Amino acid sequence: MSEPLAERMRPRTLDEYIGQKHIVGEGAVLRKMIDAGRISSFILWGPPGVGKTTLAQIIAHKMETPFYTLSAVTSGVKDVRDVIDRAKKGRFFNSASPILFIDEIHRFSKSQQDSLLGAVEKGVVTLIGATTENPSFEVIRPLLSRCQVYVLKPLEKDDLMQLLERALKTDVVLRERKIELRQAGAMMRYSGGDARKLLNILELVVEAADPGQPLVITDSLVEDRLQQNPLAYDKDGEMHYDIISAFIKSIRGSDPDAALYWMARMIEGGEDPQFIARRLVISAAEDIGLANPNALLLANAAFDAVMKIGWPEGRIPLAEAAVYLATSPKSNSAYMGIGNALSVVKETGNLPVPLHLRNAPTQLMAQLGYSDGYKYAHDYPGHFVVQQFMPDQLVSTRLWHAQHTPAEEKLYQNMLRCWGNRFKEDENSSS
Repeated sequence: MSEPLAERMRPRTLDEYIGQKHIVGEGAVLRKMIDAGRISSFILWGPPGVGKTTLAQIIAHKMETPFYTLSAVTSGVKDVRDVIDRAKKGRFFNSASPILFIDEIHRFSKSQQDSLLGAVEKGVVTLIGATTENPSFEVIRPLLSRCQVYVLKPLEKDDLMQLLERALKTDVVLRERKIELRQAGAMMRYSGGDARKLLNILELVVEAADPGQPLVITDSLVEDRLQQNPLAYDKDGEMHYDIISAFIKSIRGSDPDAALYWMARMIEGGEDPQFIARRLVISAAEDIGLANPNALLLANAAFDAVMKIGWPEGRIPLAEAAVYLATSPKSNSAYMGIGNALSVVKETGNLPVPLHLRNAPTQLMAQLGYSDGYKYAHDYPGHFVVQQFMPDQLVSTRLWHAQHTPAEEKLYQNMLRCWGNRFKEDENSSS
């Protein structure tokens, strides 16, 4: 049985390597180090199928130095130490350090990563790590500080087309078949910049066809073979956080089209609808806030509706809430206000509550002055009377600053009527 197409097409040299010109193209920094035969420790960060492992293997063939490979999925601390011991014994005087390639390094525990530190720092091994996750979150700081991080990008359409054409012309199996690539849009869309996925799709389409007949590849044929869109969306991975970030920022930026697009990406990718609904509730409070208090009510109602009706109809109230939030005026004054308050509390500690604000349920507490002088607001015209509510040390401290959207302006004007100059500064301090 022959190897999978993706493995047969794996490049063996940098000249065969497709994409990532920003790091391995002519004159690029990593290309220069490889050509010079001396590399320093680095981590390759990028989505699946963009050439991380392939690049490491090319370096292994190019460099005249021992090359060791570990998988974070199957290797433990003992395996790391065994490799480091072998590297020490196999190194000749003044020769380049052996290379240790660790695939999926983000899966290494802290103790496993700690076991690498000394060897990397002393130059016993040159580390090449590959990860699909953000190294700043998944790799311990001491190890990360000893490695350069190179970001690999999803392959562009031209890169993928070049790969398809090369496979059809040079692969030992495909070149013997009569195959015409009439349309490639569906394969481009389904692959999502992942070279391995693209070649797997091509292989699936070819293997499903009659080997004795010419094969014409069209978008409809690919869609029929795949049955569904295998969208790239890892609910526990980097893309999960990137897409929810784009969704929230689209709402905050008042773009309902973009908000619906990113929501659709999450829905098609199988995201938990409760997760989407929770983020809508948070956005309503954080980004719309007092500019349109109804936004929080609608977002919460959408959450309740999704819990009651489930999928797929739940997408409708979620979409309604997303559009309403995106098209609403924005204010984060409440969000900023509680942030200011928390900062003041951390700085000032447990300041005492003024006596007149304390309850006096016992005679002793009343004798001590608890509740003495408190003015019940409803006993005064307009249900307001000036009195001190902040601790003595914070009497002049301002935490909430109005943002003058139409709805919030009414609140601000009411504060001016009540407190006068205490809130007057808002006109200059807010936008």
